Parts: sequence; C-alpha cells; structure tokens
Amino acid sequence: MTNTETKKTVDVGTLVGLGMLTALVVVLQFISMNLRFSAFSITLTLIPIVVGAALYTWKAGLWLGLVFGVTVLLTGDANAILAINAVGTVITVLAKGGCSGLCAGLVYELAAKKNQILAVILAGITAPVVNTGVFLIGTAVFFMDYVKSLAGDMNIVAFMLVGFVGINFVIELGINLVLNPAILQIIRVSKKIIEKNKGR
Repeated sequence: MTNTETKKTVDVGTLVGLGMLTALVVVLQFISMNLRFSAFSITLTLIPIVVGAALYTWKAGLWLGLVFGVTVLLTGDANAILAINAVGTVITVLAKGGCSGLCAGLVYELAAKKNQILAVILAGITAPVVNTGVFLIGTAVFFMDYVKSLAGDMNIVAFMLVGFVGINFVIELGINLVLNPAILQIIRVSKKIIEKNKGR
C-alpha cells in the first residue's frame, strides 16, 4: 500500500471513529437529561470525549466537547439559564464543553509520553474539572445576580461550589474514575486497531 493509500485509510478510520463518538456524545446527553440532582443534569458525555481526545488528539476532544455543548443547548438542558441570558448561556455551554475536551486531550498527550495509565487517569480527572470550572466562571460573569437570588443568606462562593454544582461535579468525577479501567481498555484496543490499519 502506498503512502497516499495509507493516509486515506487512516483518514477514513478517523472519520468513522469520530462519527461514532459524536453519535455517542449526542445519545448520552439525551440519556443524561433524566439524571438530575440539582438544576442541571449529570453529564455522562465526558467519557467518550476523553476517549476521542486520547485516540485522535486534542482537536477531536475539542470537536466532541463542542458537540456536547450544542446538544445541551438543543435538548433544552440549559433552559433554566437560557431565559436569563441567552448569549451568556451559549458562550458558557460551548466554552465548558469545548475546553473540557481540549484540555483532556492536551493532558493525555503530555502524560502519555511517560505512562498511558496515568495519562488516562489525568485526562479523566481533567474533563470534569474543566467542565465545572468553566461553568463556574461563566456563571460568575453572566449569571451572578441569579445565583445570588438562589443563595439567599448563604455565602455565595460556598453556594456555588456546594449547592450549585458540587453534587454534579462529585458524581461526574466519580463516574470517570470508576470507569477508568474500561476507558483505558477501549483506548488500548482502539489504538491497536488504528496502528494495524496504518500498517496495511
């Protein structure tokens, strides 16, 4: 097989893999809408985002994260804040999704040079941390008056960290860590298939 043919095979394989992960992100977001412990649903889509970022670089992580954000907007999962500030909602939701995939991919690429297991663990931690962190920044910038009205007499920082996103963050981080061995196995098997296809 010539270099051009190999490149085409790799490109097709990448497109198919990304297509499947994109569909999985959308499906998982629809499922996630029914998993609520606060005003916002629990995010299950961070798992395929981490897998995609590990297999196809941070660019794939960014793409899958943006797909996650668009799906959140289209499913109405952000309606609680969309009515308050539509522009702020779109910016926050897209930024938190995109940044979580981008950062997970960059962390994986850096750590994988030393240890793949560590890389998967760190990427799995990075995605929910960045997702929640960017959401909190967006909330502080666009929705502070709304959050203050919900917090009442409670300290605003404590309310945002504990009452507003705390439960969701702990559950999302826990899911990523518990499923870490499965994520690692998926990445290992997929990388072998990708390498095998390159050698054809």
